[in-house]
Amino acid sequence: MILVFGKTGQVARELQQLGALMALGREEANLSDPQACADAIRHHSPDAVINAAAYTAVDQAEDEEVIATVINGDAPTAMAKVCAELGIPFVHISTDYVFEGTGKDPWQPQDQTAPQNAYGRSKLAGETGIAGSGGTYAILRTSWVVSAHGANFIKTMIRLSETHDVLNIVGDQIGGPTPARDIAVACLQIAEQLVQEPSKSGIYHFSGTPDLSWADFARNIFEQAGKSVTVTPIPTTDYPTPAQRPLNSRMDCTATNRVFGIERPDWITGLKTILDDLEART
Repeated sequence: MILVFGKTGQVARELQQLGALMALGREEANLSDPQACADAIRHHSPDAVINAAAYTAVDQAEDEEVIATVINGDAPTAMAKVCAELGIPFVHISTDYVFEGTGKDPWQPQDQTAPQNAYGRSKLAGETGIAGSGGTYAILRTSWVVSAHGANFIKTMIRLSETHDVLNIVGDQIGGPTPARDIAVACLQIAEQLVQEPSKSGIYHFSGTPDLSWADFARNIFEQAGKSVTVTPIPTTDYPTPAQRPLNSRMDCTATNRVFGIERPDWITGLKTILDDLEART
């Protein structure tokens, strides 16, 4: 049995739809209480653990870095330590925000980290704790997560298209949109392989292909959804936010493919599935 932390997040929802696992929500194990998370793992004694829960309010984290660090740093560290004690693999989802976000080259797993905001620092704290736990683990860094669930860029664009004919969208941040369903599938495949081959432990990247700007992604969304919206690209400086966003979210996923046989997901196909799911709900 695979134990999943998270029930309502984008990846957690997709994991639950994929099958045989046990998902714990805040009621069963709140990540603001790392000890409760550790106790839950001991209680259920699973074959592997996937942490799909996190503090993801990037801008709000600027004012709540302490609690963000408990949830994104202390709790995953506590989970990883218990997994190490029990001799089971731990799979954890992280982010490209652990990098400084400059340049144009895709980030590689071994590149120097230098988070530029509180959220990135909190996620890096989790990575550091997990890597130092002494157990079998995979940290899967991803970017631009989208799905038919929760709050994400696709759902925001569809909502705005109902009331806007023209939208100004940031055009100088580049990355790979990543469907939550593909992340969920990858996490399960990685967990299963780590059970058999603990030597595959390490940090890996997983993001959708091809890379593009938010503005171009918005154009693709409107085109596939049949929405008549004109997208005007603007620089990040024209859209200030409390937390600094990376201009470069490109990720080198070569190692993930080489070690686990998992290819970068095609977000164009994923987008169609998400839009179909959203339409089916209306």
